[in-house]
Amino acid sequence: MRISNRIARMKPSATSLMAAKAREKRSQGFKVISFTTGEPDYDSPSEAVIAARKAMDEGQTHYPPTSGIASLREAVGEYYRDHMGLIYDPSHEIVVGTGAKQLIYEALGALVNPGDEVIVFPPAWVSYVEQIRLFEGVPVEVETSDTNFIPDIERTEKAITPRTVAMIINSPNNPTGAIYPEECLRGLAELACKKGIMIINDEIYERLVFDQEECPQILKVCPEARNWVLNVNGVSKAFAMTGWRIGYALGPGKLIKAISDFQGHLTSGTSTISQWASVGALVKSQEYCETMRKGFFERRNLIVDLLSQIEYINFVKPQGAFYVFVDISSCLKRENGIYLENDVAFCEGLLERKNVAMVPGTAFLSPGFVRISYSCSKEDICEGVKRFIEYLEEIHAVN
Repeated sequence: MRISNRIARMKPSATSLMAAKAREKRSQGFKVISFTTGEPDYDSPSEAVIAARKAMDEGQTHYPPTSGIASLREAVGEYYRDHMGLIYDPSHEIVVGTGAKQLIYEALGALVNPGDEVIVFPPAWVSYVEQIRLFEGVPVEVETSDTNFIPDIERTEKAITPRTVAMIINSPNNPTGAIYPEECLRGLAELACKKGIMIINDEIYERLVFDQEECPQILKVCPEARNWVLNVNGVSKAFAMTGWRIGYALGPGKLIKAISDFQGHLTSGTSTISQWASVGALVKSQEYCETMRKGFFERRNLIVDLLSQIEYINFVKPQGAFYVFVDISSCLKRENGIYLENDVAFCEGLLERKNVAMVPGTAFLSPGFVRISYSCSKEDICEGVKRFIEYLEEIHAVN
């Protein structure tokens, strides 16, 4: 059997691979601490489950409209109006998809021709680059590791060429937990307007914010960029509904229609039951978001305190999401030679010797780092960091 070149070139998701390796070791009876999972460990809110049951009891089990049921698109519009002060028409400026990931893919499909360029800001989520390449686009990396994970506007402008059609931004950020300040968002929005390129604004973690009241929203900062911004969001992170697979995008009607038309040939629409569950969450479970946020805030503080006591690593304190991105480069290249070849080998060794799973930074276009997800119990955080320290000490004791 011959597999297409575009699929053969695609790299598997490193987060999924490391999570699978952790599950395999658990199945063998090992007590594995997994810092890999990019999902809340909370259950979905009861209001979502009740709404789903009600929908099934009422026979809401048939094909939905391709762009999403009207009730969900209206609930999304009300959410953005009430929480962000942004007004979108549910009839043609909002589309529902099977998760934010699918909507980003569809947006790229609607925007990218072969050879077109899309700017990404490493460290960046694992799927951005692979999705761009699936449409034969060219990902252009604008590094942020030397600017505390915040894009530099001048550097970004220099990266824009006549082939640039879009940039993808993600704040709060996966994997760093960084939040882009208003001046950064304003600069990026002004660039988009000036150069005529779309911003795909992945704000799936916008409710998980620490040390400030809310995450700056790009169109609140720069309203004149409205025609050049596609907001992508969903219920996965804010409402602990990853398995329901519901995302939504809000943006210019022409792009929303293109995404919806594309979706019509992929899924014909999104699970009706999941859509009604999402209506229940958006309309009735806003307090649940705050409960989770407070829980992650406590865990963020705990893991930051623990990691701050380790001399072999460096990290920037995360301001949102539920990740810490840790620089472990000092553990790779040593004065007496190289003990570990790279961050992938580092993570494999950590799992093999200490039964702790992390995701290598190479997956996020940032070799020499690891991503730690603290979406687990405080007990697991403490035990996992303890084993992490033991591993680091063993590495530095060699030679």
